[in-house]
Amino acid sequence: MIPTPPPAADGSSPGASGGAGSAPAAPDPDVAAAEADLARLRAEAEAAEAQLKAAQAKAALAAAEAEAAKARAAAVPAGAEAAAAVPAGAEAAPAGAAPAPSPDQEISPTQDDSATKPPASAISPDLASTAATTDAETAERADAAAAPEPESAEAAAAEPEPEPESAPDEPAETGPLTAAEIQKIISGYGFDGDTPALELGALVNGDPVPAAQIRIPLGMMNRHGLVAGATGTGKTRTLQGLAEQLAANGVPVFAADIKGDLSGVATPGEPSEKLLARTKGIGQDWRPEASVTEYFALGGIGKGVPVRATVSGFGPLLLSKVLGLNDTQESSLGLVFHYADKNGLALVDLSDLRAVLTFLTGDEGKAELKELGGLSAATAGVILRELITFADQGADVFFGEPEFDVTDFLRTASDGRGVISLLEVPGVIDKPALFSTFLMYLLAELFEILPEVGDPDKPKLVFFFDEAHLLFKDASKDFLAAIVQTVRLIRSKGVGVFFVTQTPKDVPSDVLAQLGSRVQHALRAFTPDDAKALRATVGTYPTSGYDLERVLQELGTGEAIVTVMSEKGAPTPVAWTRLRAPLGLMSPTPDPAIEAAVKASPLLAKYGTAIDRESAREILAAKMKAADEAAAAEEAALERARIDAELAKQQAAIDKAQAAADKKAQQEYERLLKKTAGTTRTSRSRSAPASPIEQILNSKSTEAILGGVIRGIFGTGRR
Repeated sequence: MIPTPPPAADGSSPGASGGAGSAPAAPDPDVAAAEADLARLRAEAEAAEAQLKAAQAKAALAAAEAEAAKARAAAVPAGAEAAAAVPAGAEAAPAGAAPAPSPDQEISPTQDDSATKPPASAISPDLASTAATTDAETAERADAAAAPEPESAEAAAAEPEPEPESAPDEPAETGPLTAAEIQKIISGYGFDGDTPALELGALVNGDPVPAAQIRIPLGMMNRHGLVAGATGTGKTRTLQGLAEQLAANGVPVFAADIKGDLSGVATPGEPSEKLLARTKGIGQDWRPEASVTEYFALGGIGKGVPVRATVSGFGPLLLSKVLGLNDTQESSLGLVFHYADKNGLALVDLSDLRAVLTFLTGDEGKAELKELGGLSAATAGVILRELITFADQGADVFFGEPEFDVTDFLRTASDGRGVISLLEVPGVIDKPALFSTFLMYLLAELFEILPEVGDPDKPKLVFFFDEAHLLFKDASKDFLAAIVQTVRLIRSKGVGVFFVTQTPKDVPSDVLAQLGSRVQHALRAFTPDDAKALRATVGTYPTSGYDLERVLQELGTGEAIVTVMSEKGAPTPVAWTRLRAPLGLMSPTPDPAIEAAVKASPLLAKYGTAIDRESAREILAAKMKAADEAAAAEEAALERARIDAELAKQQAAIDKAQAAADKKAQQEYERLLKKTAGTTRTSRSRSAPASPIEQILNSKSTEAILGGVIRGIFGTGRR
């Protein structure tokens, strides 16, 4: 209730002034605002006090209900079932605790969680001291956290008057679960008949409960799963334990060994006092044992048998993911792959792909892509630059031949045990996108090659996809769709996929929806984003007796929250589990032992030596060489034709000039002939009489004189 200031005695408004009979003055705005603020503060103080009392009452009620639950658990008659259900270390209710309620007051599992949760999982008693402050915001948080639900209020009314909280020196609750909830978990993981199962560990309820063993049916391992948790919480050891048990049941296993720690699976473990005490506490009969192991290395970078893939086999979708191409560039790369496949150009390594891109953007190849939409020079330039950078980082060694046959992962040893295939990746950890995408390629190859088998009694292979968040980072819609389709359909091929990552938010919801088993190690919440991710993770679990937002932050190393798929396909109850210890070495196997195992591998002769056969680069090089030679021959022929034409032209000019000269000479000859044709002696005598001189010269006496003179001159007279 908000108090109002009392009216003035004289009927005037507060703060009025003036003599009797004068008009009342207007109220002072500052005074009115101060009084309104005072009224608001009084109301908030009253509300905060009420909320504080409600929080204190709720905390006391929760403590009383916990004591009542302990009393009911202690009152259960001794028997085999009760002994198995009650956790070790549980004690009777201390003196002064509230009496156990009558059967009609028993709180069913469907009632509000406050009736079954212990003080730690309900409203904390520390809230009372925290709420003692007069800070309104603190009181509001306490009210929001402790406001009673209608059902809880009815349960509180049905319970006897709660007694004061127990003294600090009284025994505390051993765990968050009641005996009934423990029995429910035992039943949920006690599968029917002779169902083979993998042992995960024992239930934890304050202390381990060896009678409550947490297991996964072997036949459900192809329904996929998730192993998640912050760094250092035990994900690698969980993966190792699952791999060992799968192999012991004749199931081949593939896993990527990010840090080299998993290599210890090939070496018997080393017992220690701490290890034996832990395994005994959870009911594990631990003994050291090694598993049959095969070591592989991407592109031969490392000690294992080389695993390579051709660029054609890798495909444009996965390669676009590795290169970080956008949608347009991805579609252009797909066009290049289509052209290469259509024209018989084998894309074995990155140099083949670069050769095809260069050819298609050159003068010779533009016309061949025109009918398919063409390839812009700018897009081809981006792809070429990314390929060059990719190759310079050393990634070109992953592509080549002989291409690895993924069916070699499906091997079993002579004694029937499955072979654990470990892909060594320390040498490529600085190329996370390539590593994760290469694993996706192997999975896609399995999906492509293996036949349908339906629901086998046990998987044909279990594939552990470590560092799964790298796979989905910056992935295109088409890439995610391909992953979802593979995960959804590969189950019927007998292959189970377990994603290993730090938080479930790293895996897209469409992929998470396909997972049947979850092993969630501890999560951290140091930042607002961490807290948001934690709440999102908690929201994906079914209702349980745990305050998961709190428990997930308090799990110890080697502990996890587990829920799996039963043999009937239904989810099992959520269980806080202390996981079993691996039988192999929990540290890397020494390098000499790994090198000896690799040399003895029958796969080394098959994949150890790289092959460089004729592929797109050589084919295009020969084609371009032939084209260059043809072009050179054509150019030479054209040059010869040009020279011949020039010679013919010059000869024609010479012939023409000679003909002209001959014609001119002939004309001159004919002219001279015509000119000299009328000068003969006969013609002259006939035509005209001789002149006097001619008559003298032609006379006989003149001829005799001239003859004598000539003979005298030349000395011919003696003759």
